[in-house]
Amino acid sequence: MKKTSLRKLFRYYLHRFAYHVKLLEVLKSISREKYDEKFSASLVYGFLSAVAVNFFFQPGHVYSSGATGLAQIVSALSGRFIGFTIPVSITFYAINIPLMILAWYQIGHKFTVFTFITVSMSSFFIHFVPEVTLTTNPIINALFGGAVMGTGIGFALKSSISSGGTDIVSLTIRKKTGRNVGSISLIVNGIIMLIAGLTFGWEYALYSMITIFVSSRVTDAVFTKQKRMQAMIITSHPEEVINKIHHKLHRGATIINGAEGTYNHEQKAVLITVITRAEFSEFKYIMKQTDPTAFVSVSDNVHILGRFVEE
Repeated sequence: MKKTSLRKLFRYYLHRFAYHVKLLEVLKSISREKYDEKFSASLVYGFLSAVAVNFFFQPGHVYSSGATGLAQIVSALSGRFIGFTIPVSITFYAINIPLMILAWYQIGHKFTVFTFITVSMSSFFIHFVPEVTLTTNPIINALFGGAVMGTGIGFALKSSISSGGTDIVSLTIRKKTGRNVGSISLIVNGIIMLIAGLTFGWEYALYSMITIFVSSRVTDAVFTKQKRMQAMIITSHPEEVINKIHHKLHRGATIINGAEGTYNHEQKAVLITVITRAEFSEFKYIMKQTDPTAFVSVSDNVHILGRFVEE
């Protein structure tokens, strides 16, 4: 019996050790990539989301989309039904904890670590940035709150980080089924509008619809994920570049050998690949690592006939 208990204990600590080693490996791989840029984007998103919530949404009883809107709803209902108001920062974090556990096992460890950082920054700033009533006009709060939140989301997407919430659910279902599930966001936002209407009146539900629309428009203006870019790379190290494009970006490339520079008459290879705007930051990092002397020309918003998989 003692031997069995010791064996179980040994297996438990061995499992915990392996888990922490795995986490360290993830953090090491993150540090080799653009950790500073992603962390900065998390800070920007966290601060802007706090400004949107505490300066506009909460004073105007206007609700954001996704997990932030759900957190506002839970916070508002807690004051009515349990006698005290749970802060939005706490409800926001609580909503995201099970989703981050899901992301760790279903999407990826690096994705989850950066999502954890972003959610933590957002919750931190929402908690400590004071709630200020700039105006009680709900339309102004809806417009400016949506604009500020959309700007924050746009900066987050530019650095390929997620703010959690419905993003995790959508990515998990897409990984399992191969389909884009835009209806999830629509359902969640519909629930937010319904509860807002029942709680504060349908007028405020309509104001929240304005917020969601403005936020999506500003996000598109700051960053358009579906924009496709064609990169032409003239390099002396084509194999290294191709390997990174294949394994980091999961994109293909066309190679043209035997190109010659007109100044030094050196033999070069020309690579042509198409990426999305979301992958551009990672692409620049890959080029700096594999061949910093390469000449790279990027054409924006190209049109494609044929197969191109959206990641």
